[in-house]
Formats: sequence, C-alpha cells, structure tokens
Amino acid sequence: MRAQVVGTVEAVEKGFRYRPQLKVAIGDGVMQTLLLRFFHFNRAQAEQFRVGTRLLCYGEVRQGNAGLEMVHPQYRRLEDDASVALDEQLTPVYPTTEGLGQKRLGNVIAKAMQQLPAETELELIPPGLCAKFGLTSLREALLYVHRPPPDARIDQLIQGRHPAQQRLAFEELLSQHMSLKRLRATVRERRAPKLGGNGKLRQQWLKSLPFQLTAAQQRVIKEISADIAQPSPMLRLVQGDVGSGKTAVACAAALAAVEAGYQVALMAPTELLAEQHLRNFRHWLEPLGIHVEWLAGKQQGKARQQAMQRVTEGAPIVIGTHALMQEGVSFARLGLVIVDEQHRFGVQQRLALRDKGIEGELVPHQLVLTATPIPRTLAMSAYADLDISAIDELPPGRTPVQTVAISNARRAEVIERISVACMERRQAYWVCTLIEESEQLRAQAAEAAHAELSHALTECPVGLIHGRMKPKEKQAVMDAFKSGQLSVLVATTVIEVGVDVPNASLMVIENSERLGLAQLHQLRGRVGRGAVSSNCVLLYQPPLGQLARERLQVMRETNDGFRIAEKDLELRGPGEVLGTRQTGQLSLRIADLARDAHLLPAVQQVGEYMLAHHHEQAARLIERWIGGAARYAAA
Repeated sequence: MRAQVVGTVEAVEKGFRYRPQLKVAIGDGVMQTLLLRFFHFNRAQAEQFRVGTRLLCYGEVRQGNAGLEMVHPQYRRLEDDASVALDEQLTPVYPTTEGLGQKRLGNVIAKAMQQLPAETELELIPPGLCAKFGLTSLREALLYVHRPPPDARIDQLIQGRHPAQQRLAFEELLSQHMSLKRLRATVRERRAPKLGGNGKLRQQWLKSLPFQLTAAQQRVIKEISADIAQPSPMLRLVQGDVGSGKTAVACAAALAAVEAGYQVALMAPTELLAEQHLRNFRHWLEPLGIHVEWLAGKQQGKARQQAMQRVTEGAPIVIGTHALMQEGVSFARLGLVIVDEQHRFGVQQRLALRDKGIEGELVPHQLVLTATPIPRTLAMSAYADLDISAIDELPPGRTPVQTVAISNARRAEVIERISVACMERRQAYWVCTLIEESEQLRAQAAEAAHAELSHALTECPVGLIHGRMKPKEKQAVMDAFKSGQLSVLVATTVIEVGVDVPNASLMVIENSERLGLAQLHQLRGRVGRGAVSSNCVLLYQPPLGQLARERLQVMRETNDGFRIAEKDLELRGPGEVLGTRQTGQLSLRIADLARDAHLLPAVQQVGEYMLAHHHEQAARLIERWIGGAARYAAA
C-alpha cells in the first residue's frame, strides 16, 4: 500500500558491494522502524540524512528482508518542532518520466491550474447538452481530478468512475467519435464507380456452389450490393465468427465489380491466408472463365514481372499480400479493394492500396473482413467511420467444439488421446506458441514438438509447418494434411486463420496461457468444421496467473465469438484487441472502453448534434484531444 509517514532518522548506511545503495532507518520511538532504500543518490543527498533529522515521507510500503521498507520515497525534511500540516486536498500522483520527477511535474500542473480559463472559454460542449446528460462542467472536472478534497471517494477515483473523471472520458470519446464521423463524411464526398452489372456471373456462381448460402450471408451480400451500386465509396466492415463464410461474401462482391468491368484487389496479411483465398477463388471462378492473378512478396524475376504486367493490363481479380501495394504495381481500373483481417495492417499500407485505385476523381470501394468479432462498444467507437455488417450464423453441419484445459504434467495423456483419434481415422493439430516474437525460436519449438510426437506416434504420420519454411514447402504440407496423408500437423500460429480441413477434429494448443482470447478462439476455429464432434485441449504450464486463469475459463465456457471478444476487451483493453499499437489507431488517455461503454449512446447523440449544429466547436474539440493524429485514421 502507499502511505505517508513522519519519522526521525535513527541510522544511515551506505553500501557499494554490488551496486551503490543508501539505507536510512526512520522511527517514531513507538512503532517498528521503517527502512528507506535509495539506489540512485548523490553525496549531497546522502548528507541530508543525519541521525535525528525529522522526515515526512510518501511512497509504497513493502515487506523487505528486515521488515517494512520504502524504495525511493518522496520526502522532505521537517523542522524539529514543526507540526505536519495536512494539505487541504489529496496529493495527485502523476505518471513520470526520467528527468521529470513527481514534485516538479506537480508544481508545473499546479501553475497550469491557476491559469485555467473561465468556464465560458473552456467549455466546448453546449451547456444544454451537458445538463441533459448530467455532465459536470469541464473546469470543475479538471480542478477536482488534480486537487481532490480530503473527503473524496478514493475508491471511485482509483476505478476512474468519479463524475469528474467520467466528464473527461466523455469528452475524449466524443472527440474521437466526431473525428471518425467527420473523416467518413470527407471520404464520402469523393466519387466511386457504380458496380452494378447484370448479375449473370453471380447467378452462375451461386448455381455452381456445392452448398447453400446462409440467410446471414445473403443479407450481408445485399447490403454490400446496395453500397457498391452507389457513386460514393463504400466503407463496410464485415465481421463474422471463424468459419461463418466471409470468403463467399467477398467473392459475391468481387463478381459484381468484374461484371461492371472493374478490377478487384484482395489483400491478406499472411501468404498462407492469401493462398487459401487464391485456391477458393480459382476453384469457384476459373470454371466461369474469370482469371485470378496471384501477387506475393516472394515472387521473383520473370514470374513477378509477368504477374505485374497482367495486373496493369486489367487482370479482373488480383489476390496477394502487402506486395499489392509496392511500387511498380499499377492497376488498370481498380473498383473494389477487399482487405482481410484489417487490424494486421498498418495505416499507411491500407492508404497505399486505396490510392492505387484513384482514377481521376474516382476512388475504389473498400470492403474489410475480420474473423475477430468486434465488441459492440468497440464497433461504436473505433469503427464509427465504417458501416458494419455481421454474419451472425454458422453454416449448417458445424458442431460446437468441446474445450478442456489440462496441465502440461498430463502431456502423455494428451498424446495418447491423439493416438486414439488417429486410429479412428481422424486428424489433429498440435500448435506450438512461444512468447518471443522470433520466427526462428518458434520454428525450433515446433521442430522439437514434431520430433517428440513422431517418436511417440509411430503409427501416425506427423507433418510440420512454420513461418520459416518456403511457400511451396508449406503448401505441400498443407495439401498432404488436407488430403489425409498426414494424421497430425504440428504448426506455429501461422495456421491461425484461413485453414479449412473438415476431418480435423482435435486441436492441442501448447502454452495456451500465453495467448490472448481472440487468438485462442481463432485457433480453436480450425476444428469443428465437419459433422464429427470436435475437441480443443488447452495445455498450460502451472502455476496459472489470475488473468490466464480467467481466459482459459472463458474458453471452456463458450464458443460465442462475440462473448469472447467482449471479455477480451475487458481483460486486455482496446489497443491489444485491435492490434492498434502497430496501426496508430485508438490511443485513449482517460477513457476506457470496457469501463465507459455506458457513455457511448450519449456520445453518439451529442456527436451527431454538434456536427450538425455546432461545427466550429466540434472542430476545436477534435483539435484539443486528437490534433494532427486524425489524418492517420483515413485508412
């Protein structure tokens, strides 16, 4: 706990055995002694601590080897007979950085508080709206959070739920919401090609499919068709749980563009996922006489030059990775951009692909796919510039996956279970995860697991796939697994998205405690794709931390991607869920989307009203909170 104490210096000791250290024992002659410990100090500072000096100290109290101690507390010397005056307000503790201490920062902020403008200059939300939604004034809120009175509800302040903090959170969410809405309006002012067509290709394609589209897929296809038939650019996000049939929806949209005489670019974050799309599109469309071009980073020499030439000449559908955005790749008439797993791409990459389609005044329509169900609260704030469609039903014949969490100590039992599944002519995945980002270390972990399973499962052919293999090698292994030549596939998380093997009914995820909920859910979605009952085994290394225990518990309880996404948001926060540390999107200073979700309906109402009736104040509010960062969201 943090505490403020008064005491008299009883002993001082300087040590330099392993590293410089200053120890100061203080006491009040009644209670036990408290040890102050400093690792960074100079001679003048050390000389201040003479025996008999009275000190006022504030810091975090911990149990040390010799009793209670404070490491690097804030302190000041007191005159011998001076009484300690308690401040008239609580002392705020600010996040500091090297070279800027708590005291100096506090003094600067105290001076800033004295310079606060009058309420009329400071407040940008119309007073009528503040009253309607019960918001305190901005000036009151700022003064309160920086100078809380002694009787303030500490529990509320620590949780961020005090009305003063909620007022600041409201304004931050409002500025972000209006920024995205304004951005959307700017994009919609551009013109886009009308992608109608006569529908013949789509009818032929639908007749050739070996399955019926679900009602949800048909609804989303109608929404997309209505969007792309307009002369303003579509900005639509299609979210659907693992295996809900997003690829078929994307194919229907692509056919509408081809019928209208335009090109389609589909970009995926990994070669494995891009290749999966390529196989599906070629299987569906080449019998209809539509050429599907492939363009990826590892294509070299003549093959690459020829592919780029065909794209320039108007290849109707081009599928690839970030290579689609590189210099030298130019499209003849790009009408539709489809981005799979948008949050894996940086903002600049998405902008680059969109800009390749600018033809005079026209920009291409944008369709974004994600298999990470986005919590409603996140969709309302982080994706306010997009229309959102949800494919909220799975194709018939899918079976729910039973999930269990098992300690690594019972690894032998799990391997035995795989052996039984293989004897029943079923297939299994064994996924290796490492906390390190190094592809080399991941590959080594997968190779070790492959050797272990090959030795233990002599009757079952075991394959191996990881990120350091060449694309052709990866494809050969995937094809062998898909055709049933391999019973077990040992893989790194490269199989997280896009792999479809209906006969695979067992998934083992090693070190599952290290993964986030969204990734665990994605991996689990590789099984349960056929009619046979499927299982997912979460192998963990005990002891489990509280957060890991909660994650595994949620995985055991539900297969509902939206419930998992809400919990993921609660446990990890929006930056992690969206992968926004890479994309520069959604960096909230005060608001917390999980905690402040209840504010969003009011934020939307106030935002719509201000953009319509108080345009100048809306612009100033966006500038106050976001500044120049708003332009990055233009992807």
